[in-house]
Amino acid sequence: MEHLIETERLVIRLAEPKDAESIFSYRSDFVENKYQGWFPDSVEEVRDYITNMPKVLDINDICFQFAIFLVCEKRLIGDMGIIFTNHDNMQAEIGCTLNKDYQGQGYATEALKGMVRFLFGTLNKHRIIASVDPRNTGSIRLIERLGFRKEAHFKESYYLRGEWVDDVIYAKLKAEWVDNEK
Repeated sequence: MEHLIETERLVIRLAEPKDAESIFSYRSDFVENKYQGWFPDSVEEVRDYITNMPKVLDINDICFQFAIFLVCEKRLIGDMGIIFTNHDNMQAEIGCTLNKDYQGQGYATEALKGMVRFLFGTLNKHRIIASVDPRNTGSIRLIERLGFRKEAHFKESYYLRGEWVDDVIYAKLKAEWVDNEK
């Protein structure tokens, strides 16, 4: 089943092995992605992950990578990870990474809005969460702009590259999103 999400300027689809080099090119920037949980060591690691990713969505505790394409340039500019969890997979966790050359232009907001519409509308999810390092103020501003509410701040609960870091959880219910989109 094809999962294509289209917004005004973007097309978002499940990542394919041919996307590995582009994804690695910005994901391997340690300084830019210091708050990211996935920092691949090679193009092959990215390709292997995508190749081994199930082709059917809604499998519990599997991170599905979606590629974000800028339509006007026909270029991959970022990716989103989606993990389905909770009772009957009715909850999804989202995360977004953009190539630094495309940040600050509203693409992450547009991509996340498109994904949230897909998750609540097409897949009929009940709740969407975002896990954010509290030092990542740009991502916090983004997720708050989308109307997600802060639900928890866990102290030193996530082990990231040799250190325990805090984790802030934001969430939005389907009923809240519908009200927000009216």
